[in-house]
Amino acid sequence: MNIKLTILGNNSAIPGNDRHPSAQIIDIHDQQFLADCGEGTQIQMQRYGIRRKRINYIFISHLHGDHYFGLIGLLTSMGLMGRMNPLYLFGPPALKDIIDLHLSVANTVLPFEIIFKGLKENEAEILVDTPYFKVQSFPTEHRIPCHGFLFTAKNNGRKINPEKCREYEIPSAFYRYLKEGEDYIRKDGFEVKNEWVTEPGPKEKKYAYCADTKFTFSFLEYIKEADAIYHESTYLHELKERAEERFHTTAHQAAELALKANAGRLFLGHFSSKYTILDDFYEEATKVFPNTEVSVEGMSYEI
Repeated sequence: MNIKLTILGNNSAIPGNDRHPSAQIIDIHDQQFLADCGEGTQIQMQRYGIRRKRINYIFISHLHGDHYFGLIGLLTSMGLMGRMNPLYLFGPPALKDIIDLHLSVANTVLPFEIIFKGLKENEAEILVDTPYFKVQSFPTEHRIPCHGFLFTAKNNGRKINPEKCREYEIPSAFYRYLKEGEDYIRKDGFEVKNEWVTEPGPKEKKYAYCADTKFTFSFLEYIKEADAIYHESTYLHELKERAEERFHTTAHQAAELALKANAGRLFLGHFSSKYTILDDFYEEATKVFPNTEVSVEGMSYEI
């Protein structure tokens, strides 16, 4: 099962150079996840054909405005458009107070339930776990508490060989147990080994959204072997001291982390508005990690 990533915003701090603050859509098995929701996110969703009602999970990395200022507008629009299904929202604990205050002063009651879970500071957690996907948070190192998110598309178990199953007289009602790796014992007592009638399923796919952070290997264990990583690269390496002071990362450093993680691909983003052209980010990162791409707003990437 593949993951599709759509970039809605890849700029830092303020909109600039026709780039927008952080927001991206992750598609797994007919579910859409929104990671961060900077200013203008729902405008970007309209521009690139993202339907609000398909989003059931929203993940906010931290409470710097360029990562959540678009959220209250999106929630309100969902309500105005008649959403009834519950929405799962994950973010810093204070985010719930912010949302409640907005709704209270506007005397607004949303027609759907927000199921909110506050992220634990400096801790990693499994936030969502279903037979088809899993989402885990992990702490990054920023000026305020901040988390990245690891999205996993599960492989749905082993692949059944129907012809072999018929040969060994295995009823189709048992197939779901075969997918989970169980052996089958026939009525005559004969044990059919799972590997005789199944094959390994496709490899799980993993995508790591590494939110704002200074250069660090502290969360390396959570993103090891990821098929793709999105990592902030606010500055070029000539400004590495500024990046360190502001708890941000350079393109060179992001590439170092991707190399250390043995990642499949690296997407660069969260660019400072001081840069109009991003070609140097690509040149700098690919010298360290060749399979690097400069993320482009509106582009969808298959992982």
